Amino acid sequence: MKNQNINKINNILHITELDLHDKKVLIRVDFNVIIEDNKIISDTRIQASIPTILFALQNNAKVILMSHLGRPKEGIYQEHFSLFPIVKYLKNILYQYNIYYTKDIDSIDINAGELILVENVRFNIGEKNNDISLSKKYAKICDIFVMDAFGSAHRKEASTFGVGFFSKIACAGLLLISELQALEKALQNPKRPMTAIVGGSKISTKFKLLESLSIIADTVIVGGGIANTFLAIENNIGNSLYEPKFIELAKKIKKKYNILIPVDSKVGKNFSKSEQAILKKPSEINKNEEIMDIGNHSIQNITKILKKSKTILWNGPVGVFEFPNFSLGTIELAKQISKSNAYSIAGGGETLSVIEKLQIKNKISYISTGGGAFLKFIEGKILPAIQMLELCKKKYLKK
Repeated sequence: MKNQNINKINNILHITELDLHDKKVLIRVDFNVIIEDNKIISDTRIQASIPTILFALQNNAKVILMSHLGRPKEGIYQEHFSLFPIVKYLKNILYQYNIYYTKDIDSIDINAGELILVENVRFNIGEKNNDISLSKKYAKICDIFVMDAFGSAHRKEASTFGVGFFSKIACAGLLLISELQALEKALQNPKRPMTAIVGGSKISTKFKLLESLSIIADTVIVGGGIANTFLAIENNIGNSLYEPKFIELAKKIKKKYNILIPVDSKVGKNFSKSEQAILKKPSEINKNEEIMDIGNHSIQNITKILKKSKTILWNGPVGVFEFPNFSLGTIELAKQISKSNAYSIAGGGETLSVIEKLQIKNKISYISTGGGAFLKFIEGKILPAIQMLELCKKKYLKK
């Protein structure tokens, strides 16, 4: 089964191929970060966008930035969804440049080598349903559109998809290019053995991912509610989170591929931070208990596999990482990946949280900024933004 997203890099224009001097360059970035009390809690996505922004500024472009933040109601300004706190952040790290902010895309007037951040695109009516008139409005304010928001590449929206078709030129930014290169490296010709880790609560949301990875990986390690569904094939697992409807499909995958499931678990009677962990085999779990982490023997089994791995792809924690008594499985998993000499790639919101909390960012080969886009890429589903960029390159070459 061929992944449709492989070998796309040469089919799209790169920002480095274009003359940006004195051009209005609209960059769709991904600044969808957590902001509390006007403070940015995690800056990973902003930092990932800086190389493209700097490249445009250093090439004397008139830089316009667009992003979404959260899920506000279209047409209604809500201050807690405003991108304004990001302006201060950008001024601190790009202090040598003039940086502005606007709520009105009709009144953008900046000089070459300056930057302006446009307010949250999701305040605009028609953004989410890829409205043609809004897409044209975005395209009208630029000479070049740069898609650099990999985290939104799976969305067919006005600022990620429609704008490209009405822009004079549409290309990929440095972040988008590096995301595609990293994922292709992990999926196309991975160094063997390749190990994939799939954690999270629901197998239903990651079944396609699990299936795709099972085909290309030598071992797939499952954790969380996903592992529970596999455990439920032969065990009564009490109150544990699992999906009965997916047991038969899990059985087929387990029979066909090398799936590593936990041999022991840490359970509790209450879903609480203060709950004490009890170590049990799957066959020993009582009706009033629920699995919230992998056990010590399972950690040992995972460690052995990761030590031999040459490629590691990681998506999702293997337990209730937020609860101290049920975080050891994920911590040990993360430590082993960080110590490994393998090419490691990690993606997904919960995975990024683990990496940031354990401060191992510099010990992972590549950290993807995408959540849904990361999953859909691996599943082999066509990403609309990449499709748009391919079509736009064809149009550009015909000129």
